Amino acid sequence: MLSPIAGVILAGGRASRMGGADKGMLTIGHSTLLERVIGRLEPQVTALALNANGDPSRFSPLALDIVADPLPEQVGPLGGILAAMRWAAAHKIHFRRVVTVAADTPFFPEDLVRSFLETAGDNEERIVLAGSGGRPHPTFGLWPTGLADDLAAHISSGQPRRVTAYAIEKHGAAIADFAFSAGFDPFFNINTPEDLAAARGAAETGPLKGEQAGKQE
Repeated sequence: MLSPIAGVILAGGRASRMGGADKGMLTIGHSTLLERVIGRLEPQVTALALNANGDPSRFSPLALDIVADPLPEQVGPLGGILAAMRWAAAHKIHFRRVVTVAADTPFFPEDLVRSFLETAGDNEERIVLAGSGGRPHPTFGLWPTGLADDLAAHISSGQPRRVTAYAIEKHGAAIADFAFSAGFDPFFNINTPEDLAAARGAAETGPLKGEQAGKQE
């Protein structure tokens, strides 16, 4: 039997291109980005948390565990992944694996976790990253929680702090590849006001009309 899987939404970035505000609180239709991401990931995992820095009380309406980056400096997504590993391992279920997703990517596949597990096969120690259009999406990954100390050592060692450097170059991560839907990348993420406008258009009139957007609203 497969072991249960934890899920963590990564929302620890500075969102500088969106004015520094919490991107997850931006809206598409009647739902915030975080509400949409939660709606996609929660049915796929056993327990769910949010990785975010700063005052956690601003997320209290979500009723999720809030886990901050565990390091004194911000080191990008690897800090959030380390936080996810440690939270999942310390959970009462003592998860052996955790899935991470980005808070600014509201249309990621609803079979993400299943595809990760299929790609990992019987190897519970294998890292799996999502991919589409011939490129990886490093914040979307399946991570063995037993690698937490290894990841912490990697971050502190001065080695490249890119997720791909750790996951692919160091650990030979597998890629679970996902197809575009009507030409739309399911890992389209929102970094700028223009991206937000495009996402709203896709949800209202584009290839995603009536799909997850309707379920959330």
